[in-house]
Amino acid sequence: MKIAIDAMGGDNAPKAVVEGCIDAANEYEIEIYLIGKKNEIERYLDGVTTKKGKIHILHAEEAITNEDAPVQGIKQKKDSSMVVGLKMVKDEQCHAFLSAGNTGAFLAGSLLKVGRIKGIDRPALAPLLPTVRGGCMLIDAGANMDCKPKNLLQFAIMGSIYMEKVEGISSPKVGLLNVGAEETKGNELTKQSFELLKKSNLNFIGNIEARDIYSGICDVCVCDGFAGNVVLKNTEGLASTMMNLLKEELMKTTISKFGALLLKNSFRSFKKRFDYKEYGGAPFLGINGIMIKAHGSSDGRAIKNAIRQAKLLYDNNCIERIITDLKDTGVNDIE
Repeated sequence: MKIAIDAMGGDNAPKAVVEGCIDAANEYEIEIYLIGKKNEIERYLDGVTTKKGKIHILHAEEAITNEDAPVQGIKQKKDSSMVVGLKMVKDEQCHAFLSAGNTGAFLAGSLLKVGRIKGIDRPALAPLLPTVRGGCMLIDAGANMDCKPKNLLQFAIMGSIYMEKVEGISSPKVGLLNVGAEETKGNELTKQSFELLKKSNLNFIGNIEARDIYSGICDVCVCDGFAGNVVLKNTEGLASTMMNLLKEELMKTTISKFGALLLKNSFRSFKKRFDYKEYGGAPFLGINGIMIKAHGSSDGRAIKNAIRQAKLLYDNNCIERIITDLKDTGVNDIE
């Protein structure tokens, strides 16, 4: 597998990106193309040897920042690390592209430079949320603010394929995010989407409420990007607040501090289950190539796990499977 990586994207670039690439190259037989300012990348690669994979450097003078307007940044900064990486996938020089940089630019660039899978109207951002039973894919988590029922059906198909092929879940359960579990609840979008999902060959379990996601009631939670982004940001904020409040309570007295010391390993395990670094990144499903968006504050471990995620998509032919299954469902005939 060959993967292009935006070395200049993210809050901790290029140091964290290079560190993650080194760890991945020590574990996987892959070729990594680090794209960015060569002299900065070389500082962290100097004298490094890898056990299994290979790391190459491709110089790119520019970088797209979070201050850049997405479409404008892609069109104007043609020599940026992000645009060069996307072009490598388009030209089939690499199988995947990964970036922790500007999310809007990444999505816009994926559409403009690589293009959609034929039959997919809109690609979707699809992170995994922690649940008591593992991960639940939230799709869409912010790429599309306004959707049609057909879009949600396409999201469900792509999410189901990912969870089956990448996460190894047989017949993934698909739930439709709504304000109530009853079939008649919701707005026109959710009501019409419910009917489409019910008629599909997916393992559709019906409407679910946001509070049900974390119980592991479903493996794929389908929604429009507006609702999905609200759920995602709420989850991040709640997890952070819970950890801070717990730490505050445990540090109040000598006895509580002693108890915290005894439960140190349990707390570490609990924190790990809510840590985005364990998942690495979120795929943009619907693009005709493997696109992984890593969190902006990713450290080396998060980048390494994002590379692992890209490799799983590649090894399991996830893009090809989405293309095949779309043809079989007849979703393209739906208006």
